[in-house]
Amino acid sequence: MSDHKIFSMAFSKIYPLYVQKAEKKNRTEEEVIQIICWLTGYSSDDLANQIGAESDLATFFAEAPTLNPNVSLIKGVVCGVRVEEIEDPLMRKIRYLDKLIDELAKGKSMEKILRS
Repeated sequence: MSDHKIFSMAFSKIYPLYVQKAEKKNRTEEEVIQIICWLTGYSSDDLANQIGAESDLATFFAEAPTLNPNVSLIKGVVCGVRVEEIEDPLMRKIRYLDKLIDELAKGKSMEKILRS
């Protein structure tokens, strides 16, 4: 695994940025929580515990109960890179989450974001 700087960033520092991005576009923190829980398998209580523990992103994803089986349906570009082409598994998971939050901020319905 590469040693990207983002891997050691605390999820608790990134989470408010996701919420802020969503709220700027008239979406809610509850929707952000729903997306994160859908992707990672965390319950909302487990998610709150991860935020409180200030886990880094590597730990956050390593301790995630289970990645959603529909994660392969997440496609598109984040930061100029196609998420489905990212080789590093941890970076791909981080970018999946980024992509889902981007879709929320762009006004997609939760049904489409959660690949229902």
